[in-house]
Amino acid sequence: MKILMVCLGNICRSPIAEGVMQKLVKDNGLNWEVDSAGTASYHIGSHPDKRSIAVAKQHGIDIAQQKAREFGKSDLETFDHIYVMDRQNYENVTSLASNAEQMSKVELLIPERIVPDPYYDDALFLPVFEMITTQCEKLLTELKNEN
Repeated sequence: MKILMVCLGNICRSPIAEGVMQKLVKDNGLNWEVDSAGTASYHIGSHPDKRSIAVAKQHGIDIAQQKAREFGKSDLETFDHIYVMDRQNYENVTSLASNAEQMSKVELLIPERIVPDPYYDDALFLPVFEMITTQCEKLLTELKNEN
């Protein structure tokens, strides 16, 4: 199974989601690939935001070595599931889909709501981490049952 987490710049939300899901996958002894990307090219090659690194580290997850990359059309072929953090990123990703199969791979990480971008508000990093963790735990259970 190949899972991709997507946000705007790939330095705040999606690196946290990648790190959380990688830890869950490892803790459950699964051989799944987890990656992340951004729909914008602002931060290509940059490490995650220091606040994302800090909140993940507080929870025993090291994301410091991740590097931002831009989402590409080939990701729609490579990954089985693509989870986006908000509706704008959903639109950005699905606009690259060539067919219904590719469209069906793309979902909001939390179907009933968006994951807010904490970039401009330090106080959002912990709540965002907690939202992502709760949803990744649910997804892990669902995806394990899918296999």
